[in-house]
Amino acid sequence: MLKQYGGLDTLSSRKIHSGRKYKNILIRRIVVQYFFSLIGFIIGFIFTVIFLYDITTSITWQPYDPLYIILHFVKEYILLFMGIPIIAGWAFITYLFMRRPLIYLDEVISASEQLAQPTNEQIILSDAMKNVQDELNHVRATALRSDLLAREAEQRKNDLIVYLAHDLKTPLTSVIGYLTLLHDESQISEELRKKYLSISLEKAERLEDLINEFFEITRFNLSNITLQYTKVNLTRLLEQLVFEFRPMLLEKNLQCSLIAEHDIMISCDVDKLQRVFDNLLRNAVFYSYESSKIEIKVDNNDNFLKILFINHGDNISEDKLNRIFEQFYRLDTSRSSRNGGAGLGLAIAKEIIELHNGSIKAKSENELIEFEVTIPIS
Repeated sequence: MLKQYGGLDTLSSRKIHSGRKYKNILIRRIVVQYFFSLIGFIIGFIFTVIFLYDITTSITWQPYDPLYIILHFVKEYILLFMGIPIIAGWAFITYLFMRRPLIYLDEVISASEQLAQPTNEQIILSDAMKNVQDELNHVRATALRSDLLAREAEQRKNDLIVYLAHDLKTPLTSVIGYLTLLHDESQISEELRKKYLSISLEKAERLEDLINEFFEITRFNLSNITLQYTKVNLTRLLEQLVFEFRPMLLEKNLQCSLIAEHDIMISCDVDKLQRVFDNLLRNAVFYSYESSKIEIKVDNNDNFLKILFINHGDNISEDKLNRIFEQFYRLDTSRSSRNGGAGLGLAIAKEIIELHNGSIKAKSENELIEFEVTIPIS
């Protein structure tokens, strides 16, 4: 959605260039055929005139012969009698070749009307328009695929909003209920008061998370990501990240190790890149087995850095890996899962990494989940 517009512009430019190429080839073909037809007609006409001249000169004519009189008249006005068939032939050939592009145009207009129809039926054009036919079928297939993806994304977003709206009621009801108890019960024990306050706080935090997801959806749909480049110590950035995650790691008795060279300096948008790493480490914590280990490895390969986030967890199926970076796609679709976010974290991470001229990919096998981020050092 964010960088996607640039990709579509590039694709559109490529298609326009391709369309112009096909159009130029077709124009050249028609023009060449037209001139060869004219030349062939003129040569044929000249040979016909020479042939008829040889025949007429080989015959002995009598002055009173009607055919001789006609031929003599033709000889007197030879330019006229040669000019008329030449002009007529030129006009006829020109008409045929002017009519051909109009026929092609009618075919394209008819095919364009079919483009608007949501069907997989192939567009068929004449042999001369084979390249245009292939291009139109490709455009239709791309449009149908884009429309399908857009409808699927819209449906996922709508389902997610319904889920969030429904789940807003649960923590809100709990907060109101426990606060009402605290308000109405004047003789409540201190221990029970602390318990009610603790539950209310937990439900309020959950409510905050859900509201933040609504804002995340809005920001993703209405804003473009722009980068502000600065120099940063990547090693220190990741060390700080691991330190901030210590409470979450302790909850599942997880260990997180960072393997990286000292003081790796890169040029990037620090806040955006930190958001990517935060999301990847958060996912690693959520989907790790308890009492397991998370590894963050940084490989320095000349002009590029490869950052790996590896954790031990249930294998992710191939079809889910293929869609894991789609917006609003959630690995955990359980409505009761506190871990289930808006399904935007990895989609936004992918956009940020690609804006840094890098790449991100995921793989899962042998109960190991690995996210690999590749970004240029400068």
